Amino acid sequence: TVHTSPGPTCGTFSHLWLSLIGSEGETPPIRVTDGNSHLLPGLILVRLRLEVQTRFPNLDWHCSRVEVCRLTKGQGSDSETQVFLCDRWLRPADGDVELRWRIFVDGAPQCVDVNSLSELGPNLLYTQKPATNLYYLNGFTTRVESWKSFSELEMIFTYSAQQNGIAFVKAHWMEDWYFGYQCLNGSNPLMLRQTRHLPPNLSVTSDMLRPFLPEGSSLEKELQKGNIYLLDYEVLDGLPANVINEKQTYLSAPLCLLHLNQQGQLLPIAIQLQQKPGPHNPVFLPSDSGYDWLLAKMWVHSADFQCHQLISHYLRTHMMAELCCVATLRQLPDAHPLHQLLLPHVKTSLKINFGARASLLASKGLFDQAVGSGLETLPLLLCRGSARISYRTLCVPEDLRDRGVDKLPQSFYAQDALRIWDTVHFVTGWVDLYYHGDDAVQRDPELHFPQRFHTRAEVATFVTALIYSCSALHAAVNFSQLDFAFWVPNCPVAMLRPPPQVKGAVTEDDIMSFLPDVNTTCRVLMALNGLSQPAIDFLQVPLCHYKEAIFRDGAHRRLLEEVQAQLRDISDAIAERNSQLELPYPYLSPERIENSV
Repeated sequence: TVHTSPGPTCGTFSHLWLSLIGSEGETPPIRVTDGNSHLLPGLILVRLRLEVQTRFPNLDWHCSRVEVCRLTKGQGSDSETQVFLCDRWLRPADGDVELRWRIFVDGAPQCVDVNSLSELGPNLLYTQKPATNLYYLNGFTTRVESWKSFSELEMIFTYSAQQNGIAFVKAHWMEDWYFGYQCLNGSNPLMLRQTRHLPPNLSVTSDMLRPFLPEGSSLEKELQKGNIYLLDYEVLDGLPANVINEKQTYLSAPLCLLHLNQQGQLLPIAIQLQQKPGPHNPVFLPSDSGYDWLLAKMWVHSADFQCHQLISHYLRTHMMAELCCVATLRQLPDAHPLHQLLLPHVKTSLKINFGARASLLASKGLFDQAVGSGLETLPLLLCRGSARISYRTLCVPEDLRDRGVDKLPQSFYAQDALRIWDTVHFVTGWVDLYYHGDDAVQRDPELHFPQRFHTRAEVATFVTALIYSCSALHAAVNFSQLDFAFWVPNCPVAMLRPPPQVKGAVTEDDIMSFLPDVNTTCRVLMALNGLSQPAIDFLQVPLCHYKEAIFRDGAHRRLLEEVQAQLRDISDAIAERNSQLELPYPYLSPERIENSV
């Protein structure tokens, strides 16, 4: 019995031919009809082939599975059914998809080598939900002029602030506690790091920071206690800035010290806007004039936007997913258990990444015409970001512990990330279904490249890291970005004036003159809105919910039922916590996490 998947477009007019390959040979192709066919015993493989009917449309066909009834010799009434899962699109001719590697940026993960989406074939495509709720901003994309005042920003974004839940950002973006909150729970929670020693190029002294520390304490004591945290954007140092609307923009590579106070708040206490200390690179403090300090924080947020988009978002989730997808499709057979587990988490990456390289990251695309880092900096930043990724940074418990943010009371990202990681580690149970000992892992030649896995635990942790990066991490850094970037001063995508070299010279009008032009702002916001839309294709389902047939049989189904029950408990716990917070953190609630990018 051959099963067509449910759905209005899954059927075909073509003839279907089936061959069985077994231990005693291969049957001639048999056309599948409503009648019965008796075939050879010793079944191992099934081969399917479509043949177009004359004068009928040539349609792809989505096959769910093939069930072969094995008859016991001499006893026609007894039979055993063997199921061959397919769950993919098939086409009458030219159905093979050739996947090769291409270098997108030297020093960064490679990507798939295709020149059009059609080369990917139907199994690697999906449908994206169009973003229309910010389409009215398209009317501002011809305004090549600066924002005139905060009042103008408030007038234009009043409606959208109500719709997108960013009123809180607009109300609190100037406050120091909210700056620290965003380091922990904003769209880029991957930069903050505890430090026990000050960077040698940060020109601060204990006396300089004493007013911002607890009475009777000192910088040295707070460092020893683990209460000092650092944002270091050294990865941006020396990179060229973009030219937008024929205006030179500017990048900085700031260092920012933060202090964890006795109330559990993380507060910025010093900001140096460039890496190299000197008389024209002052350290800004909370005691400076209000606009000096505000502008310094805006420079940090602008630097964070560049790192967030290209490193935390594109590199750490999209490029990682594509790397894993191509490697899985090239190296692991369809029947391999890790192929079956990984593919739902990575297969959508090829289409969306191809689209990003063809539009957002291409000449005359968004980064070229609207973002401060621009196309010249893009390959350099991806290369530097890749060099700073280690295996430990992909493993959530180790990464949070190494950065000293795993136990911070206000780090809701860290709390939820650890819960999700522990649940996604159901991969251990999946691995144990197929590898009955560590020696079985070592004997699997398809797992070794050039490093080797030695234990089932190593395989499970590696696969967990990949799944987390493609699902939960992507949810945290992608679906949050519009909320924090929509109020433009909170997240300047480009800065139109150079970093200040002296203190005491900044006014409100000066603040506005640093912000990107109206058309630049609106182009970026519409793009972020589009990226924040969930997909509507059946391939995109919540975390650890699968529509592939492999997950429907006994052992696999029981394993997933346990995982899904744990995820429901996590959702309930997050909902309960968020109900008591003035500012909820919803981005890692499991029902909001998609299986892939």
